[in-house]
Amino acid sequence: METRAITRFVHLSPRRARLVADQVRGKKVEEALNVLKFIPQRPASVLAKALRSAVANAEATQSVDVDRLYVKRITVDGGGMWKRFMPRAMGRGTRVRKRLSHITVVVDEKA
Repeated sequence: METRAITRFVHLSPRRARLVADQVRGKKVEEALNVLKFIPQRPASVLAKALRSAVANAEATQSVDVDRLYVKRITVDGGGMWKRFMPRAMGRGTRVRKRLSHITVVVDEKA
């Protein structure tokens, strides 16, 4: 039975977070957490936290063996933007878009 955890409105660019998410998709939970621990990019810690939350949800709601869990799906979707302006030459202003992400982690038990 699959269990999920959703982290919403994280101040990360979805494009950068997807690069990290691709490295743990389909792996066992223990291996995925180990991989995320040694990735130097900032999204790795946020994804690890979401993955630990999904494992805790699986443990709390169902009687599953944590050692048999694997990352079934992990998606990073765009979650809106903070719009700011930065002063530029000759009195102009350019828009700065600070992107947000929604992270969904689904874990399931290997049969």
